[in-house]
Amino acid sequence: MDFGVVLQTDPPARDVVAGLTAAEDNGFRYGWTFDSCVLWQEPFVIYSQVLAATKHLIVGPMVTNPSTRDWSVTASLFATLNDMFGNRTVCGIGRGDSARRVIGQPPASLATLKEAMHVIKELAEGNEVEHHGTAVRIPWVRDGRLEIWMAAYGPKALRLVGEQADGFILQTADPDIARWTIGSVRDAATAAGRDPDSITVCVAAPAYVGTNLAHQRDQLRWFGGMVGNHVADLVARYGDSGVVPKALTDYIRGRAGYDYAHHGRAGNPSTDFVPDEIVDRFCLVGPESAHVDRLQELKEIGVHNFALYLMHDDKEKTLSSYGKNVITQV
Repeated sequence: MDFGVVLQTDPPARDVVAGLTAAEDNGFRYGWTFDSCVLWQEPFVIYSQVLAATKHLIVGPMVTNPSTRDWSVTASLFATLNDMFGNRTVCGIGRGDSARRVIGQPPASLATLKEAMHVIKELAEGNEVEHHGTAVRIPWVRDGRLEIWMAAYGPKALRLVGEQADGFILQTADPDIARWTIGSVRDAATAAGRDPDSITVCVAAPAYVGTNLAHQRDQLRWFGGMVGNHVADLVARYGDSGVVPKALTDYIRGRAGYDYAHHGRAGNPSTDFVPDEIVDRFCLVGPESAHVDRLQELKEIGVHNFALYLMHDDKEKTLSSYGKNVITQV
């Protein structure tokens, strides 16, 4: 199993660079950031500094979207970084949540996301593709390569992952949800004539190593609120009876709203509805042994990559614990 760290691009950017450099030093292979350039600083500018400061780290957004940049711009950003640093990027992408909603726009449709993934990948790899009704190719791309990993929860989105994406991002570490979603992706890949084993499966969730469970839960409750945004969309589309597992839908019944000013941050006041049980299921808490046990279970289910959201009040200890003990055991 490979490991990554997910950070927010809060200023000063040098702290993001230092954090992802420390991640590489602790054995992490991937460095991710949020991509919501009103709430945080522009990530692609920072990626160039991260890549310059590291040797092997692969960087990318967790996740970008099809709508805040033209697809040619997104492709050129990845292609430029790859040309400078040797194909060390990955494109995590979804329909868009905070990046779209804070500017008064809804998430993109799956049809738009499908087309965007195709155009971005082809352009970043130096191939000609139709974009805005015009044949377009980036002529300076040399030996370009860009994997597209798509974030998804619902049945139609999971089908699109299996049909088209190079990787699947599941933003929860709940084993039951992982079994259902990974199975759906693999079934869709098989139906589309693709090898399901060729799709990288990445679980992304917060992790906090320690023994004070009550404090850890309070620090990570924000994640249940963030996932709840996507689940609320699913319930609006599919209802809460059967199509989407109750493990995802039941806990949002008490959800009253959401304030993006606190998005992805410990102490988010919009997440009081998230019970301790959901924090324990969606996140990794407790001592190192508990993290190892959960990661081993996820690995057996078919997870290839774990991306650790590092947003709490004891980041250095958790990063160090993973580097010294957790990663080596998994």
